[in-house]
Amino acid sequence: MSDVEQAVRAKYGAIATAVAQSTKPGCCGPSAGLSSVVSAKGGCGDPISSKLYSEAETSGLPADAVAASLGCGNPTALLALEAGQTVLDLGSGGGIDVLLSAKRVGPTGKAYGLDMTDEMLALARENQRRAGATNVEFLKGTIDAIPLPDSSVDVIISNCVINLATDKDAVLREAFRVLKPGGRFAVSDVVVRGAVPAPIRRSMELWVGCIAGALEESEYAMKLRSAGFADVDVEPWRVYKIDDARAFLTDSGVDVDALAPQVEGRFASAFVRARKPEAKSCCGPTCCQ
Repeated sequence: MSDVEQAVRAKYGAIATAVAQSTKPGCCGPSAGLSSVVSAKGGCGDPISSKLYSEAETSGLPADAVAASLGCGNPTALLALEAGQTVLDLGSGGGIDVLLSAKRVGPTGKAYGLDMTDEMLALARENQRRAGATNVEFLKGTIDAIPLPDSSVDVIISNCVINLATDKDAVLREAFRVLKPGGRFAVSDVVVRGAVPAPIRRSMELWVGCIAGALEESEYAMKLRSAGFADVDVEPWRVYKIDDARAFLTDSGVDVDALAPQVEGRFASAFVRARKPEAKSCCGPTCCQ
């Protein structure tokens, strides 16, 4: 297990435990620099994870599912889910996006959540029980080795998790593998917009995602195409300003005003969409037996 994976497990395990014990965690852990508490709509009240879901979406969900929502977008709003579809959430956390997806695909559909953290899985399964969701299954595993068969999923979603992966190419290859031909990839993630000096990037990424790893937006698109995806689109929708991170960076000993010209507008939440191409038909003599 890599150092990053160990840190992610520890960090999000602590968040799940804090939510379960109602100790009001901060975005990056119970004692993190981001001290805003979980808001009524989910997230921590900061510019990254606040106001991502409507009251209509969260009103029917268990409070702990909403409280453990620490994403940077609402992937379930990126495309229309249809009755009978199978959806997979990579890094499902407390289960908010899985439960929302399960409602949309209905009793003939299925919503899987994949997470590597035992505490989050326990929290998600309890939220599933409270929600009475019978078309939901939470799986333990890592997003670079998805424990599902080839071509078994109609839609893959994820919420600010792929940026935490150490081998993003492996994650995207796995996503491509488990999607059915014509299947959709629709995730929210943090991206970097343009060049940022390494030490400054590290400070900002600690704020944005707790663990470094955000891709530059054009690199994200390139990796998706390399994995085999088509119709790739990376759409930044919430661009972060230096003042959003001022308190965190100041506490970290960073000269925020000196940093601002190199950071302003360079980090954003993005909607990332792609499609697995349909299987090619073959009518030639060598393949139509």
